[in-house]
Amino acid sequence: MSLYEAWIKAAYDSQGQSDKTFWKTYMPVETRIYEDLLTEGQGALNAPLMEFAKKYGLKPEHAVGFLDGIGGAIDSEIDAESITEDYIIDIKFDYEKLFRKMVEYKARHLYTLPQWSAFFDVAAQERMIEEQRRSGTYVAGEKPGRNDPCACGSGKKYKKCCGSS
Repeated sequence: MSLYEAWIKAAYDSQGQSDKTFWKTYMPVETRIYEDLLTEGQGALNAPLMEFAKKYGLKPEHAVGFLDGIGGAIDSEIDAESITEDYIIDIKFDYEKLFRKMVEYKARHLYTLPQWSAFFDVAAQERMIEEQRRSGTYVAGEKPGRNDPCACGSGKKYKKCCGSS
């Protein structure tokens, strides 16, 4: 079993639902990792996977899960499924993308960390939170009435044209 498969098995049940017991213990460690990354402010993470895992008291598969979680905010693709224990983490991340990713994941425990203030003022954080939340919102257009002209331009009533099927 790969480290990534072990991560999925630990974090999710057989139906793909989050394992609440696991996340209750993982989230404080994840928070500490983010606090360190934001405090150091280097925008990079360079370390052997096993050293990184040991530093935070993680199993190697949990370290792979962390890397998979920040995937969209880094400068290179990580194939989490191919990571082994001898993997060397060498990534640079974009703080704005990272912040937005945490909002997208609804990881309030991460995007509300006070360390973000070193990178973004409160107004910028609030703006990014609102923009990210709106980006996932679908607003349906007004539905045509049965007797309205069809939007396809045929000149027929909607009910006799595109609305007939």
